[in-house]
Amino acid sequence: MFDGSIKENVSYGDNGADKPNEEKIKEAIGVAQGTEFVEKMSEGVNSHIAQGGTNISGGQKQRLAIARAIARNPEIYIFDDSFSALDYKTDFNLRKELKKYTKDATNLIVAQRIGTIKEADKIMVLDQGNVVGLGTHEELLNNCEIYKEIALSQLSKEELENGRK
Repeated sequence: MFDGSIKENVSYGDNGADKPNEEKIKEAIGVAQGTEFVEKMSEGVNSHIAQGGTNISGGQKQRLAIARAIARNPEIYIFDDSFSALDYKTDFNLRKELKKYTKDATNLIVAQRIGTIKEADKIMVLDQGNVVGLGTHEELLNNCEIYKEIALSQLSKEELENGRK
């Protein structure tokens, strides 16, 4: 985040496309689950963001950064631990909306939460920089001990079993 309005922060960037208009910016903020906190700010999308986003929470910064990516409508999205500061409900809702919005794009997600990545088409498990597993959530639960250990540390056996049905 840089010193400027929410609108300026979300519309920042150049991928060869026109700058997003205010409607597109608000749509991107909605997909990123930021509408509620943005509307509560004194000037909405024209509200000021301090350099580094020091006047908003970590989760709010993450949602605005995600909205920035969405507003530019790229062919490839790379989310590097972009959901870590979000509570589980917001993470779930954001990923659900994001999946609809980015269905025709390539999505790369780097995450530590199993819940964030378990619906991915392919999951790559790294251990000390080495690939130790590659597959779907189901495949990795059955074939990758490290993935299974991580999953069990974050989800109960019941949650894992319910996810299999």
